[in-house]
Amino acid sequence: MKQLVRLTTPLHFVILALLLLFSNVNVFAAEKEEFNVGEMIMHHIKDAHEWHIAGPEHGGISIYLPIILHDNGFKVFSSKYFYHGKETEVQGKDSVTYTYMEGVGPAKGYALYHEEIYKLDKIGTFNGQPVYNLKFHGEHPHNASPTDLSITKNVASLLFGSLLILLIMFAVARFYRKNGAVAPKGIAKFLEPIIVMVRDDIAKANIDKHKYHKYVPYLLTIFFFIWINNMLGLIPIIPGGANLTGNITITLFLAFCTLLVTVFSGNKNYWGHIFWMPGIPVPMKIFMIPIELIGILTKPFALMIRLFANITAGHIIVLALISIIFINKNIAWAGLSVPMALFISVLEILVAFLQGFLFAMLSALFIGAAVEEAHH
Repeated sequence: MKQLVRLTTPLHFVILALLLLFSNVNVFAAEKEEFNVGEMIMHHIKDAHEWHIAGPEHGGISIYLPIILHDNGFKVFSSKYFYHGKETEVQGKDSVTYTYMEGVGPAKGYALYHEEIYKLDKIGTFNGQPVYNLKFHGEHPHNASPTDLSITKNVASLLFGSLLILLIMFAVARFYRKNGAVAPKGIAKFLEPIIVMVRDDIAKANIDKHKYHKYVPYLLTIFFFIWINNMLGLIPIIPGGANLTGNITITLFLAFCTLLVTVFSGNKNYWGHIFWMPGIPVPMKIFMIPIELIGILTKPFALMIRLFANITAGHIIVLALISIIFINKNIAWAGLSVPMALFISVLEILVAFLQGFLFAMLSALFIGAAVEEAHH
């Protein structure tokens, strides 16, 4: 069942389940290894150094991404030297056997364990060849780690999604530059209502009417970045089919950008309500200052968690529903789990748009509060 672990998206799993449903082959007859739902889900939602498309975990169709390590100089090589390396088992001090991929060729001396790269310790020689080892004193190795600057699946997806957004927006801008204020055609016809929606229903509705213009480019950027990358994450095999916005590092950076824009846009009225709130006694003002300062950080924190949790939850639910078939080892369960998984997959298309809209909307609310003038 290892080949099920490295499926690229939930849609892969749905397609596989449909094939099983209409197949007369008992795929569970030769199954000896217990299906691990948690392992399968974690393999799906976490980052990786390869772009696995189809087939078994080792030997299937994959795009091997570049490994870039800084360890006494830079080392650059393909991740295939890990994924096609030596599968090594070692017993930790907790008497648990751990399996890791020992690198070969230019990756020799390094190991890949749960998509983390570690330096192997030389423990001796055998037939004139050095013998290395990864030491476990618990669930995680205690070996040193080189500085990993590799292009992982999420990084590749980020670059691809950003390039796609630039190409789309430049195409729209080129149309209007060439034709002026005319009825839009082609991709401009599709995007203009969405751009107008972000401008009028998000920026203008939540930020002062005399100040909202300069924030429209930022709100458009985060909206389209989240929406397009969410949609790419639902497509199985093309570059972009990664769990990008389900990576908390990405949502943290987006929330941090909103925090910076809000803080540096804050006017005298905004900071006055944080450090010296008008209309309340002085002792209460002193008491409220730290609470207001914490509030500055909790708002972007809520943005970060909301986007991360909603995107990750959708992936987990689809995978968990399809896993029912393999847990019970009975294809009859596909009659229940596949329709439910398809429903959630379709719902994720709506969620992809909705999360971009909510992130931009809440960012506009925070910015609007920061630039609002005092009312007398």
